[in-house]
Amino acid sequence: MGYKVIVIGASAGGMTALRMLLSVLPVDFNVAVIVVQHVSPRSEHYMVQYLNDNCAINVKEADEKEKIVCGNVYFAPPNYHLLIEDDETFSLTIDEPYNYARPSIDTLFETASEVYTHQLIGVILTGANHDGSQGLKKIKAYGGLTIVQDPQTAEFTEMPTTALQAVDVDYRLPLEEIGSFLKQLIEGVR
Repeated sequence: MGYKVIVIGASAGGMTALRMLLSVLPVDFNVAVIVVQHVSPRSEHYMVQYLNDNCAINVKEADEKEKIVCGNVYFAPPNYHLLIEDDETFSLTIDEPYNYARPSIDTLFETASEVYTHQLIGVILTGANHDGSQGLKKIKAYGGLTIVQDPQTAEFTEMPTTALQAVDVDYRLPLEEIGSFLKQLIEGVR
């Protein structure tokens, strides 16, 4: 039994990091990728369109009650927390910001860890806050795989540094290696 889902958290500097990581993934990638990127509540969905135009894998915004399907990259909509339900569908909430963020990386990671346990991979990328550390810790506790971008390759180091302090991660990788690593890992698991 291999991995089913990869969750990724990014904040400041995330657009560049996500483009580098996601552009490596093939159109027939055998897992779903779910991303929380901190954006303005009034964001115009530019990032999703930009990444969809520049990546082979399908990139879209997650919809309420949408079934999670392999071969897609789902982004949390601006100003909504993105949660994973037991039936492997999305739930969107406008609950209070968590760690000053909505969407919150911790919220996604924590709900995903409860559903996918050891079949989950959690990735923390560049960012200027500490969101994601507690969620990554929960992924590790449930037997999932944890990856953090090496802060030396991050545009903003606080988020990956905080994650490394909070969790004994499985892999600390330079940004330019994460996408290829995930591709090889999933292709090897098939």
